[in-house]
Amino acid sequence: MSRGTSHIRTRNIEPDIRYKSSTVAKFINYIMLDGKKSVATKVCYNTFELIDKAMGANPVDVFETALRNASPVLEVKGKRVGGANYQIPFEVPRVRRQTLAMKWMIKSARDKQGKSMAEFLSQEIMDAYNHQGAAIKKKDEMHRMAEANKAFAHFAKFV
Repeated sequence: MSRGTSHIRTRNIEPDIRYKSSTVAKFINYIMLDGKKSVATKVCYNTFELIDKAMGANPVDVFETALRNASPVLEVKGKRVGGANYQIPFEVPRVRRQTLAMKWMIKSARDKQGKSMAEFLSQEIMDAYNHQGAAIKKKDEMHRMAEANKAFAHFAKFV
C-alpha cells in the first residue's frame, strides 16, 4: 500500500508514424518482445493491412471498435474480511479496460500456432469487432464472476 498522497504520473506516448494514433502506438508496445520494437511495428502494420483487405474498412476504426467490445466493465478483487476471502466486484478504470482488452487479444493470438502472428492478430481483432473470439469470451467470464459475487459488493467500502 502506498504511503504518500502523490499520484503516479502517466507518461505521454507518442503517436505511431503511419496512423498517428497513440492507441496504436500503445498496442505496438504491448506486442513488443525483448525490446524489438521494429518487429512489433511490422506485425502491427501487417495486421492492419490484413484487416483492411478482409473488411475494406479503416483498420484503426475496426481496431478501436474491437477494443471497446473486448473491454471489461467489472472485475473482481479478493478481500479478506473476518477470516474469509471474498471476491468483491469493482468497476474497471478506463485505462485498465483498454490495457486488458489489448493484452487479451495479443495473448490469444500468441497462443495459436501455424500462421504468422499478424494473421492470428488480425483474426482476433476482427472477431472482437464482431463480438466473438477469445478476448470477448474472457470479458464475459470476468463479467459472470462479478455478477456471481455482487452480493459481496457492500464490502467494497473496506477496500
